[in-house]
Amino acid sequence: MCNQKGFTLWFTGLSGSGKTVVAKLIEQELHSRNLKVERLDGDIVRQSLTRDLGFSKEDRDKNIERVTFVAKLLTRNGVAVLCSFISPYRERRAKSRREIGEFIEVFVECPVEECARRDVKGLYAKAFAGEIENFTGVSDPYEEPENPEIVCHTVQETPEESMVKVIAYLEERGYIPAA
Repeated sequence: MCNQKGFTLWFTGLSGSGKTVVAKLIEQELHSRNLKVERLDGDIVRQSLTRDLGFSKEDRDKNIERVTFVAKLLTRNGVAVLCSFISPYRERRAKSRREIGEFIEVFVECPVEECARRDVKGLYAKAFAGEIENFTGVSDPYEEPENPEIVCHTVQETPEESMVKVIAYLEERGYIPAA
């Protein structure tokens, strides 16, 4: 393993937008280059680190606050951290950016209609029917990033094209060595 620079790629977008799919591809690519990488994913983190939290604004903010703390420690220790969280609130993402430092916001843009079409868990159907409260993009707000470093348009791009875009950004800015 080389002496690598730590950074956090923060994937934000609606449920079903493709955050996890793109992050997994990037994780594989970074591993293939023998780089240290950790992927923190909303579903996984909620099963362990934040299982005590619900989905109110306060709980969502606390969830991201905890993830930010972990990402900051890993980043500081030379790890590439891939965070895949809806993280719907701009203010909380801005706090994460300030705390972590080497923070690259990746907006995984996808219309709510397409996210609902992709939804294998049926969460959007339940949210549209009023069966799920505080569902981001339906009954709770999602504040799109105003100036993300990278935008992946997952309706127009394949996951692989999105991955290539992110890797190119990391190479161009010296976060990772060119392949």
